[in-house]
Formats: sequence, C-alpha cells, structure tokens
Amino acid sequence: MIVQDRDTSRKVFVDTWMKYRRGERLGSLEQIVLSVILQHTEYQRWLDDKEIYTRDFTTMTNIDNPFLHMGMHIAINEQTGADRPPGIRSCYQNLLGKYTDEHKLQHTMMECLGQCLWQAQTNRTLPDEMAYLESLRKLV
Repeated sequence: MIVQDRDTSRKVFVDTWMKYRRGERLGSLEQIVLSVILQHTEYQRWLDDKEIYTRDFTTMTNIDNPFLHMGMHIAINEQTGADRPPGIRSCYQNLLGKYTDEHKLQHTMMECLGQCLWQAQTNRTLPDEMAYLESLRKLV
C-alpha cells in the first residue's frame, strides 16, 4: 500500500471503514485494510472521529498512532507476500513455529521494522533491508 502523505493514508483507512459500515463492496486493497481494522477494535473509534485528519499522535500525547500501527501490519503482510526483503517469507514461516498467535508475532516483527525505519530516518538513508532481516532472524 503506497501512500504519499498522512492524510492520504488516513483516508484509505477511513474510507474503507465507512464503506464496510455501509455494506458496500470492497476492492482487494480495501479488503486487506479491513482485515487489519477488524483485528484492532481499539482503533475503530478513531475512524469515526471527524477530526481525525488534524489529530496528531506523538509520543507526547501518549496515544498510539492507529494508522502507523495498522499500516505496519499491512507492510509486514506485503513484505511476506512479496518475499521482500528476500528471505523474509521463510523467516516468517519459521517464526510461526515459535509464536502461536500470528497477530502477536506481527507485533514482535513491528518492533524490528520500527527500529529499521527509525534508523533510516535518523541517518536520512533508505531502510537497511539486510539489517532488518537479520533482526528478524534473531527472533527465531
């Protein structure tokens, strides 16, 4: 799921949620987004918030960013589906043998992904896929 800015990303989640609630047919991307939304009942209220496009979620607000969190689930699903970085699919399969709850496994993987993204942002570089994959392999 490629998005260019915060509002566009939020709109994908909000529009998908609204279409689902109205009983409208969803496209394939929307079905993926909806599956993540349905796993996160604690975030659904944000999708109904009229002020969601102006709301900031920072460490100072002490509220998890629902869009970042759900977006990372989607990213991990896309990474394992495309096997990018190469080897992540087999790593994921190996981790499934260790973790009985796939959702919790993704949360653990999100820690590694978040660290990778933070490092890239700090260094103003592209994410280091090999360092990311190595951190995932250490979980096995």
